[in-house]
Formats: sequence, C-alpha cells, structure tokens
Amino acid sequence: MTKEFTERELDRIIEMAWEDRTPFEAITFQFGISEQETIEIMRREMKPSSFRMWRKRVQGRATKHRNLRENVSGRFKCSRQKNISGNKISKR
Repeated sequence: MTKEFTERELDRIIEMAWEDRTPFEAITFQFGISEQETIEIMRREMKPSSFRMWRKRVQGRATKHRNLRENVSGRFKCSRQKNISGNKISKR
C-alpha cells in the first residue's frame, strides 16, 4: 500500500533523507513510512545519478540508522542543538 503525500510532505521527506544526521527512524516517526518506502520515494523523485550518489553515501552510515548510533538519548536531537527557551524572537 502506497501512501499519498502532498508536494510539501514529499519535499520534507526528501530533505530529511538527504540530511546525514537525520535517522530513518525520524522519518518513520513523522510520516509513518519505513526505510524501504523512503528509499522508494527517493528513487522515484530523484534523478538516477543523484539517487545512486545518495544511496552510496547513506548505505551503512551510522547516523542514518539509529541502532548504529552511539549515545542515543531522547528523540532525534543533535548533541550540538541548543534549547529554544529564552529565544526572544519566538516571543514576538
């Protein structure tokens, strides 16, 4: 069964898949699709050469597979990410 996504959702899935530090589990959590379904979307939406380059880069990459990552704590947050509390811009 293939899920239907809006163009905006597809763009976000591709963006998340392209990012090295975003694990496939984050895509599953947000969009309810498996790693294999993500790969199928990437294959369908990208040029063949771009898809091959992406697959070569992410295959076996520890940051794309949560179970291969070290120090997994919390939910998909980079250790260098700062808290938003105290952000004056968000209080406007």
